[in-house]
Amino acid sequence: MDERWVLQLCHGYSGPFLDVARQYAVLFRDTPFKVLTVYLTGEASEKVRTGSASDEVIFLGYSSRSIRGSKIGAIQAVRRIVVGRDCALVIAHRFKPVYVACLATSLPTIGVHHAFGDYRRLCRRLFAHLFRHRLALLGVSHAVRDDMRASLPSWPPARIETLYNRIDIETVQAGQRPRTASRAALGLPQDAWVAGNVGRLHPDKDQATLIRAFAYALPRLPAGSLLAILGSGRDEAALKTLAHELNVAESVRFLGQIPEAWRYFKAFDVFVLSSDHEPFGMVLLEAMAAGLPLICSDCGGGREVVEGIGELFPFGDAKSLAQHLENAALRKRPEDYPARATQRLRQYFSDPAARDVFWQMASIREFAGQDRGI
Repeated sequence: MDERWVLQLCHGYSGPFLDVARQYAVLFRDTPFKVLTVYLTGEASEKVRTGSASDEVIFLGYSSRSIRGSKIGAIQAVRRIVVGRDCALVIAHRFKPVYVACLATSLPTIGVHHAFGDYRRLCRRLFAHLFRHRLALLGVSHAVRDDMRASLPSWPPARIETLYNRIDIETVQAGQRPRTASRAALGLPQDAWVAGNVGRLHPDKDQATLIRAFAYALPRLPAGSLLAILGSGRDEAALKTLAHELNVAESVRFLGQIPEAWRYFKAFDVFVLSSDHEPFGMVLLEAMAAGLPLICSDCGGGREVVEGIGELFPFGDAKSLAQHLENAALRKRPEDYPARATQRLRQYFSDPAARDVFWQMASIREFAGQDRGI
């Protein structure tokens, strides 16, 4: 059986997208396909090359600005890469790589979408319709899938499906530091009760509601309780001002951007995600791997991650979130909780679980070819 190539096209490798590339590359292990991952932006990096888990990695080195507009240079570069290779299909993450893939090649393309609203613009809907005969779409949650289906109502459901993000559970758990070491690394006291939040300091993440909720709850939390917020962004000054106005500045720790923050999640007693319409919430998986109780806003894809194992509160409802924080501080975590969290990860958010779902999808079997015995 001849080897064929799968071209994986990524905008870049910042944030979670290096692991996203890994997630899709490993879907093709032990198949007749090799994976070539191409990053449109970002300098060449041996760490990224290794982390991509691909048979070959190419860095085109464009800046984000240079691939705005018509993206002619990127289209031509991808066209040159494909020439002479026996490629079966393209997996493209986010709309710009989907655009490049469709115009640079004549290959079947799987567009993976990680955000809401990617096809709400008329021009993007027209583009999708133009290439619908060789384009299928995946959302990282049912919430993202349903958003795309609403934008493209004439598309058959089998052409717009869900494939959850996932983690390499064993690798993440092995890399997470113990509680004592994590608190020392983050400068947190060993004996405090700590609620943790990790993400950009941005209105979409709504740390303002979290700070208000913590201020409501603080008089009923254990003495010395802290809220630790890891991340940076445009809302930092406003959030610090809010903490001062609510008289909780001494109890709210802004720890900044922490590289590989997931390694320190065991420093927390509970993990809180307060986002507005979170498409998925990779940090929730990393918190589950650490065995942390979860509190999440009841909107977007976060609900799908924590349902049945975590607590949900109405988005923007600081008093409801405060009650959940109080409950988390008062209740002792069940001894079997870490095992149940790991089991949920294995069932829905692991590489083997994703592989099973991926190869059963009608569009994947059509594009990759059932005659290859996959």
